[in-house]
Amino acid sequence: MTKHRHTFVERYDELAAFGMSRDIDESSLMVYLQKFSDDEFMRVLIPRLSNGEIMQLFDLMTVLMHRHLNEEEYHLHFLKDEHHRPGKLNH
Repeated sequence: MTKHRHTFVERYDELAAFGMSRDIDESSLMVYLQKFSDDEFMRVLIPRLSNGEIMQLFDLMTVLMHRHLNEEEYHLHFLKDEHHRPGKLNH
């Protein structure tokens, strides 16, 4: 069973640009991030990144998740852990 989906990028056929409106920015970012995380693209890009760039990208994503998600949202939406109980370590 597949847990991760990238369907928005396949369906979105509107303008992908930044700075025009919040709605277009959000849709464009979703398209951009889904294209960025494509398996084939990742196989090309990741070997070319420096160790510093890898850590920089990881740190940015981690900071944003800590800032905008609570523990339950992090486990449910990012880790796809539907059985997580807040405050409990799951093994």
